[in-house]
Amino acid sequence: MPQLSVRNLDEETIKRLKALAKQHGRSLQGQVKIVLEEAATLPANEVSAIVEKWQRRFAGKRFSDSARILREDRQR
Repeated sequence: MPQLSVRNLDEETIKRLKALAKQHGRSLQGQVKIVLEEAATLPANEVSAIVEKWQRRFAGKRFSDSARILREDRQR
């Protein structure tokens, strides 16, 4: 089965996902899987609206190269 890695999630988002997982008796990974599966079933116009919201939120921001950071961390 394919795997997916999501980087740079906001700490508050992770806290909310953990709380949802606990509320439903699931692991964090199980909860995230369900959230993604449900999101994938949204109508195209709703998905577009969500994507636009996130694109506006991250517009102009630059993110570090996580591979470089991991290499540096492993060398310590």
